[in-house]
Amino acid sequence: MNSLENEHVNVEANSTFRPIAAGVDRTIEPAAEADQSSPALVVKTTPAQIVLVALGVIAFLYLARPVVLPVFLACIAGMTLKPLIRWLSYCHVPPAISAAAVLCLLAAAIGIGFFQLGRPALSWINGAPQHMTELRQRVQKIFPRFRRFGQAAAAVNDLGATEEEKAEAEKKTPTVEIKETRGTSSILNWTGTLLVGIGETLVLVYLLLASGDLFLQKLVHVMPTLSDKKRAVEISHEIQQNISNYLFSVSLINIGLGIAVSAGLYFMGVPNAVMWGTLAAVLNFVPYFGPVAGVMLLASVGLLTFDRLWQGLLPPGWYLLLHLLEANFITPVLLGRRFTLNPVVIFVSLIFWTWLWGVPGALLSVPILVSIKVVCDRVPTLSSVSELLTR
Repeated sequence: MNSLENEHVNVEANSTFRPIAAGVDRTIEPAAEADQSSPALVVKTTPAQIVLVALGVIAFLYLARPVVLPVFLACIAGMTLKPLIRWLSYCHVPPAISAAAVLCLLAAAIGIGFFQLGRPALSWINGAPQHMTELRQRVQKIFPRFRRFGQAAAAVNDLGATEEEKAEAEKKTPTVEIKETRGTSSILNWTGTLLVGIGETLVLVYLLLASGDLFLQKLVHVMPTLSDKKRAVEISHEIQQNISNYLFSVSLINIGLGIAVSAGLYFMGVPNAVMWGTLAAVLNFVPYFGPVAGVMLLASVGLLTFDRLWQGLLPPGWYLLLHLLEANFITPVLLGRRFTLNPVVIFVSLIFWTWLWGVPGALLSVPILVSIKVVCDRVPTLSSVSELLTR
């Protein structure tokens, strides 16, 4: 009797739990099949999307120039001055006090330089029309063929004209009305914009230097994984170190170049030799275009100063010789292979940033390119871009 009851219980148990298991299998298996059959969600970026994003970024940088440019300038200046602030912090000087002292000393040095060199520069600018006329006369005197070409061109323009028409053309003198208010207002607007931009940049530089590593700590805090945190710290420190070393080394090189140019011009007898040497040092910060402008400017100064051709070519020749020595020997030795960028990429970057932001963009082109190269070196997926940027 007990065996019959046990068999009855087993039959009921089987009849009770087997359909449930079967029901569970019917529910799970279709879901598993659905998971296996559904493809993985992969987001692919098309070239058209990349081009649209790039054009949007360029348009934003161009339209937001009054806001973005001071931020870029402040970041570059902060990275350059950061080692000095860190050294003062080792001497137990608070970052806020050290940043204020460094910026005051820098502003005082720039102000003294502008005050000392501003007077001869303004006098030369005021006499620029007279200088240009004198330069044209000197060139025509040294190169008589240029004057003959000008006379031939004028004769070609007068072909077919009668004597009466020539006489009437000589009698007709165009009247030029100079509106000084418009020029004065434009100069005031440009000066006001420049001063506002300089003030914004100085305030941002002070805040960046006084805050210490606050932004780096915030960046590390938002990174999801430990490897990302380490990579962010390494990229930040390497960008800061490379830009600081580059600008510090280039500044020392250009200061030495300006001193050598000034000394050479002084012994040649060129007036305002210190002003021209300082201008040559500033122009040397701009790759390619700066040295070309320096040679042309000193050639004009030499032709205006001396009567003989070989004497007039001495100032540009001296500057060109010093620039070739600096570019081929001194700069490669001091900077080493860390900054061996592709010259074509440097030239394209210079053209792009000059078109985008003008003279400040030309000064920022190489530091921005160095920052991009550091990021590409640290990110494996951008190794091909790093190879493109390297010489």
